[in-house]
Formats: sequence, structure tokens, C-alpha cells
Amino acid sequence: MNVKKIAFGAAVVFFTNFAFAQTVQDGINSVDSDKYAQAKTNFTNMIASAPTAENYFYLGNTYLKQGEPDYAAATDNFNKGLAADSKSYLNKLGLATVKLGKGDKNAVAEIQKIVSDSREKDAEVLFRAAEALTLFEKNNSPDLAIQFLNKAIERAEKKGVPAYYYYTLGDAYRLKRMPGDAMTAYDKALPLAKNKASVYTRIGTLWMAAQQWQQAKTSIDKAIATDPSYAPAYKALAAYDIRYQQNAKATQDLINYTKYADEDPYTQLEIAKLYFTNEDYANSKQVLDKIFDKINDPIKFKLRAYQSYADGKYAEAKQNMDSFVSQAEKSRVQPADQGLQGLIAAGLAKTETDAAKKTALMTEAQQKVAIAKAAKDETLKWDMELVKIAGGGGASQADVDAGPTNPTIEGLKQKVAANAQDSDSLFKLATAYQDAKNWNGAIMTWQKMNALLPDWAPGYYSLGYSYQQAGNNDAAKMAYEKFISTVKPAEQEANKQTLAYAYFAVAYMNKDSDPAKAKEYVAKSVQLDPTYQDAVKLNAEINK
Repeated sequence: MNVKKIAFGAAVVFFTNFAFAQTVQDGINSVDSDKYAQAKTNFTNMIASAPTAENYFYLGNTYLKQGEPDYAAATDNFNKGLAADSKSYLNKLGLATVKLGKGDKNAVAEIQKIVSDSREKDAEVLFRAAEALTLFEKNNSPDLAIQFLNKAIERAEKKGVPAYYYYTLGDAYRLKRMPGDAMTAYDKALPLAKNKASVYTRIGTLWMAAQQWQQAKTSIDKAIATDPSYAPAYKALAAYDIRYQQNAKATQDLINYTKYADEDPYTQLEIAKLYFTNEDYANSKQVLDKIFDKINDPIKFKLRAYQSYADGKYAEAKQNMDSFVSQAEKSRVQPADQGLQGLIAAGLAKTETDAAKKTALMTEAQQKVAIAKAAKDETLKWDMELVKIAGGGGASQADVDAGPTNPTIEGLKQKVAANAQDSDSLFKLATAYQDAKNWNGAIMTWQKMNALLPDWAPGYYSLGYSYQQAGNNDAAKMAYEKFISTVKPAEQEANKQTLAYAYFAVAYMNKDSDPAKAKEYVAKSVQLDPTYQDAVKLNAEINK
């Protein structure tokens, strides 16, 4: 799962009234702590007492910083800010930032012009311009952001460089995939930050992006030890635990995140998404149901589509996905969304009785899943989802329990129940199910093994074998294909015989429906093991 970067700026505004300045900082601190409802209330109250251009900017900017930006609310506040002061560079930047978030490439040049018009005298304008250029994962300009931030740091040196200038500099370097420079920027922020948990969390997510998981965990633990109420640290910890399939721990992390963030609907939407990623579909649905009518953003339909898909409700999933695609701006439809549409089409094809429609749905499924895979999207394990659909969604627990069992199986089930990460016990349990010819049990257990060790090729081969023994050839073919694609070049020799059988099995199952593929695969099987008689015979038969 790609967890959204936890990087929020802050601002220092110098007012003659010290108490008023504290209120500004309180609002910005709330944003940094994922307390968006609190921040919105804070800035709304400030506007009520002093409707200045700056106050409208901060309220508008809060709507851009939340998990899913509310562009309409942000634009409304930036326009009100310009009505209060037509020369407000901050609100001009705000409107340009909205354009950038929506994918307007001209927005970068517009931000450059605003900075140029300000004559680069105001460090705050430079900082906000840079922040805008780092805010969106898909639409950004880190090189220009770094340029503006270095100038902002230079302008601020006399009064002291705020820590958040360095946070954002680190974010810009992250976007450039320069982790060393990003870490240097975060290290500079650390002694300056009032809340060091904020910096430790950013460092932790940077380590996660670099797949240095132990360093990530150490930094996140430091963040929580420094400030146990800093909500984003728990969000980062949830991402860490989800990565290691520690579902129970991740659920507790999300409970803590909910406790220390606030009830803003968009924050709750983020929580629902994280629960879904953690495969905690019941909690995900519960949170989404609570806020569904409070959110105008069409993203809610996308999340509901994922939930419906997870429940095997393909028609309902399609309806919600269609609502999302028709209402969302085109720039917000991601490769993963097309991948999901492909999986939904595969699900609908399972029960389609019209041959032409069934073929069209399967073609759509393959094409759209291919888009997600080509983009190297990892929102879902696309091939294995197709396998599950082909297998009717995989074996159910009731099917497993109805199959053969023995004391060895029961003992291993207890070990796996006590520790879902025990790969040795999972392997032994799957093998025991196979020995007992409880193919549904083997299928379910190999699926768990593959989720735990996605790069371990033999797990997919064993899943294919179990599906084949259960009589589900469509699912078996997909699992064997996944095995073939997962074997690394360095492992080819050690897996030569197993690869030969996998190629043969796919060829045999395709000999009537896809003769060209069958010829290609059986030739590879013979090439890998010229003594494999079944493959030799099939090769001769196909090439008569």
C-alpha cells in the first residue's frame, strides 16, 4: 500500500497582538496533528473576529491539506481572501495550488509568476509557493520547490529559520527520490521543532519509502515516545504493521489514530481507507457508513466500490465505481481504479450467461488489470485477485471445516491462530491439508502464505496444484502463471522441473481454448525438461 506522505507545513505570521498570533499557530498545529475539524473551527472563529486575507488563506489551505482535498471549499475561501485584499499573494497562490491539484500543468508557471510579482521579499510567500509544489503526489515540481525553499531559508535567517521550512525541503527531496538529502533536511528540522514527534514521524515514513523497515520502526517509536498524542505517528505505525500483515496491531494503531485525530469527515474517510488496506472490511464499512452523507467528494463511491468488491457484490461495486468515475475529475482516476474496474468485470463475467457479453467482460478485465500492472500499482495483488475470482472468491472457512481433518491439522491450526505470521506453521498446515486431500483448506492456507511471502514463488505453484486438484482449472492456470512470473532468473535452474510442470499444466488446460498459447508453453516445458514424457507427448500432439 502506498501510504500518503505525512508532511504538513506550518506558518509564522507576525501580528502585533501576541494572543492572536498564538491562535494562528494553534490552528496550524491542529493541521499538523490531523485535527482538521479543530483547525477549521479555529480559523473560522478567527475570520469571524478579523476577516483578513491571511485568515481566509489559512482556512482555505486547511481544506487542501486534509487527506482528500476539498477544492470547492478551498477555492471559496481563497476568493474571499482576494475580495478582502486583491493583492494577496497567499490567496493567489492558493488558487494556483487548486489548479495544480487538479492536474493543470500551467499552474506551475502561474506559481512562478506570483513569486516573481512578490519580488521574492516575503519568506512566507516563498515557503507557501514551495509547499504547493510538493503537496500533490502526482502533480508537483520539486526542483522549483527546492529553489524557493532555499531562498525562503535565506530570507528567514535573521529571525531564525522555522523548522517547517526544513520539513518541506525534505518533502521536495523525497519527491526527487533523493533520500539522503531529504534526511539531511529533516535532521536540520529536528533541533528547531517544538514538537519533535512531527519530525520523527517524517523520518520514519522516509525510511519506509526506502524499505528500511527497522529504522522506520525505530523513528516511529521515538515519535510516539516523544508525544503519545501525535496522531500521524499512529497512522505511520499502522502502515508499518500492515506491511508486515500484523492486522491486529494495525487495527489498534488505527484506533489510536482515531482517538488522537478528530471527527472531521475527511479524516474519518482516511481511517476507512486504512482499515480497508488492513483487510478489516467490517470496520472500514462501519466508518464509511457513518460519514457517507457528510462527504461531497466522489472518492466515497470509490471506497464503497472496493468494499462491495471485497464482499463479492460485483454489480454494486460497478455501480459505485461508475458513480466515482462520472463525478470525479479525470485526473483523479488512477491506474488502480481501472484495475478495480477490471476485477469487477471479471466478477460479473462469472455469472454472465450470454457468451458474447461474457467474452467482452473478460477482455475488459484483462485490459484494465494490465493498466494497473503496467503502472506497477500495488493497491491490490492483481493476479491473485483474478485467481480468487476465477475460484469463486477462494475457499470459504465453512468449505474448509467441512473437509477432511486430523490431529496434525488441528494442532497446526492452533499454532497459526496464535501467530498468523508463523510461515513455518502455515507451510506445514497447507501441506497437511494437501495430504488429507482437503483442497479447500490447502487453497485458503496457500493464499495466506502468498499474502505473507508475496515473493516466494513455490507458494503460487502449490496454490495452482491445489486448485487443479479441486477441479478449478481457471484458477489453477492463473496461479501457475503467477508462479512462472515470480521465479527469479537466479532461481530458474533450481526450479527447472517445477517450472516444466507449470508450463505443461497451463499448456494442457489451454490446448482447446488457446492452441497458440498451448504450443508456446509446452515447448518451454520440453525445453526445460526434455525427459518429461507428458510434455513431449502433448508437444507432438499439438504440432501434428
